[in-house]
Amino acid sequence: MTSTFTALLCLGALCRTPASDSLTEILSKPIIWAKPNFMIPKGRPVKILCQGIPEATEYQLYFEGRLSAWQSPRQPGIRNIVSFPISAMTLLTAGQYRCIYRSGELWSNPSDPLDLVVTEMYDTPTLSVHPRPEVSSGDNVTFYCRLETATNMFFLLKEGRSSRPQPRYGNTQVGFPVGPVSTAHRGTYRCFGSYNNHAWSFPSEPVKLLVTGEEALKFPPHPALWNHTAQNLLRMGLAFLVLVVLGYLLTEGWLCRKRIQQ
Repeated sequence: MTSTFTALLCLGALCRTPASDSLTEILSKPIIWAKPNFMIPKGRPVKILCQGIPEATEYQLYFEGRLSAWQSPRQPGIRNIVSFPISAMTLLTAGQYRCIYRSGELWSNPSDPLDLVVTEMYDTPTLSVHPRPEVSSGDNVTFYCRLETATNMFFLLKEGRSSRPQPRYGNTQVGFPVGPVSTAHRGTYRCFGSYNNHAWSFPSEPVKLLVTGEEALKFPPHPALWNHTAQNLLRMGLAFLVLVVLGYLLTEGWLCRKRIQQ
């Protein structure tokens, strides 16, 4: 099956066939994601979603390089999304997934990898930040994640849709240095302990990092201030226009009187 997946990888790229010695057309790779999240507590359901081009007629899901499932879209169209449900997350369903799709006789390039993680497998770690959770822009901080039960890997995760976990190897405690910090680092953090990339502990209690001292330098005034300034500029512009018109009328009146006197 691995050789089949390798062949499909080639089908989605520029491949030269000995018979025709011509280039195969490229189909754009699909998008893959998990709903509600890529981190799923043990025993909870999750859906793996795959989206291709509107003309896609079949999708295949690969788990750790081997074909896991396939199906056709129910309503082909602009969105063209298929769903691969997992009824309960376990160690056996945690791992790396990819998907591909077919349009006509062509297969797409594989999607980017989706690493599906099962959580709540081990004890709960503790998370702290040093020197303190409230720092100034430009300072350096270190997050310390500790798990009483010995492990071999820790992950630090900032809450947010686009965040990616930071891995670090360790036994019972590791440090995650961050800095120089900016307001982009502001937010809520949690950490996990793990024995592999796809099976994590319970999440730690959240730790909030507050970064101060940068807003005045990098951020524009509040929108209300912009609105007030715009209103003042508009008033000044109208006043100037009125003065120009009055000046023009006074000049015309003076010239008219002068012509009459002459």
